[in-house]
Amino acid sequence: MAKLNINGRVHNVQVEPETPLLWVIREQVGLTGTKYGCGIAQCGACSVHINGEVMRSCSILVGDIKASDRIVTIEGLSPTSSHPVQKAWAALDVPQCGYCQSGQIMAAAALLRKKPKPTDQDIDEAMTNICRCGTYQRIRAAVHMAAEMPAGGKSAAVNGHKA
Repeated sequence: MAKLNINGRVHNVQVEPETPLLWVIREQVGLTGTKYGCGIAQCGACSVHINGEVMRSCSILVGDIKASDRIVTIEGLSPTSSHPVQKAWAALDVPQCGYCQSGQIMAAAALLRKKPKPTDQDIDEAMTNICRCGTYQRIRAAVHMAAEMPAGGKSAAVNGHKA
């Protein structure tokens, strides 16, 4: 039995310690916003925050998670999708197919927590998630837009950012 704090709620799950966190989040807890992409921690579709750090959940074993660890999925980033990154993503129509976007958003949110005003280089270095649709320019523009927003996620500069 593993005890996991996911999005502020403790879940007791009956899984083998070698089970990847991704499958527990999706199959045991029922939070399907975190996606399976590659299974080898390369694409980033499975990105979540663990104690505030962006991590690839497909490569983290449940047995390596401590009961005190705080896991946040895309569903827990903001229950109302009002996080500045989510607002900027919507304002700039960042997703095409959308499959990678929950991981992209989680990576962007972690970046902005560390660097509230990132440069293009900061964004390029931190945003290592793969987008098969190639929306990287819109992703970069949305990160910059989110950096300009107050905590409530509203921006007067929406029209000033074009992808």
